[in-house]
Amino acid sequence: MKLGHQELLHHHGNYLVRRLRLAPGEATPWHRDPFHRVTVVLRGDVLDIEFRDGGETQAWKMTVGEVDWLEPSDRVHRAVNVGKETFEEVTTFFLDHPEAVPQPEEESE
Repeated sequence: MKLGHQELLHHHGNYLVRRLRLAPGEATPWHRDPFHRVTVVLRGDVLDIEFRDGGETQAWKMTVGEVDWLEPSDRVHRAVNVGKETFEEVTTFFLDHPEAVPQPEEESE
């Protein structure tokens, strides 16, 4: 699967703001989410969240303007745009230090 487009919008100290776009069929890399974050959905309708450990895929049906506070998770996963339109979000990450990687990628199997 192709990797979606990520764009750094702002980084100051322990705060990082990123825009993510996924066209239909695109997926994020396998990754973890070790930090708190706030996500605002700008476009899109549904993503599948797939887990590397083989757990059940979770469908995330969203609405434009939806705002979510997300807790940290070390469970390796990826998001796949299974919807009919481009998914776009802006996420603010609350890092534990300025050089932290907000979503560390994991090797593909």
